[in-house]
Amino acid sequence: MTPGLPPVTLVLGGARSGKSAFAEGLVERASDTRLYLATGQAWDEEMRDRIASHQHRRGQGWETIEAPVDLVPALKTHARTDRPMLVDCLTLWVTNLMLGEHDLGTAFDEIAAAIPGLKGPVVFVSNEVGLGIVPDNAMARAFRDHAGRLHQLIAGLADEVHFVAAGLPLKMKG
Repeated sequence: MTPGLPPVTLVLGGARSGKSAFAEGLVERASDTRLYLATGQAWDEEMRDRIASHQHRRGQGWETIEAPVDLVPALKTHARTDRPMLVDCLTLWVTNLMLGEHDLGTAFDEIAAAIPGLKGPVVFVSNEVGLGIVPDNAMARAFRDHAGRLHQLIAGLADEVHFVAAGLPLKMKG
């Protein structure tokens, strides 16, 4: 495995909490070669700006592969012992699965089955959306519930879990 990184790390935080920058730092300190599995899709100008901001902050040294829905095949295909992977982010993956009317239970089972067999370290990033008020519509509540279930699943498999708020990481596991 890549020195300095456990096999599986989960980094949670709210929007603009600093979670992605923290996760990128973990990966950058571990290796000069690294892979970014992007789940975001540029549906509008605001999302295009967010993606561009992330790309600019990362700079050189990252290979990027887009995996908005097919995250599990991308993990299996691209995992290498000499190159850590960063998945940013799981909540966008959940959104894409929901919008595509995929079976989330099956998708979650597939990622849970794949993680122990990955050939290299992976850092997952995700938005913690369960700390706020109860959403006022069924789709938003379903999204919050799916994200919460996925976070519990990944945290259970992870060697380390970090929570980031106001740019400050708190190590919760490992």
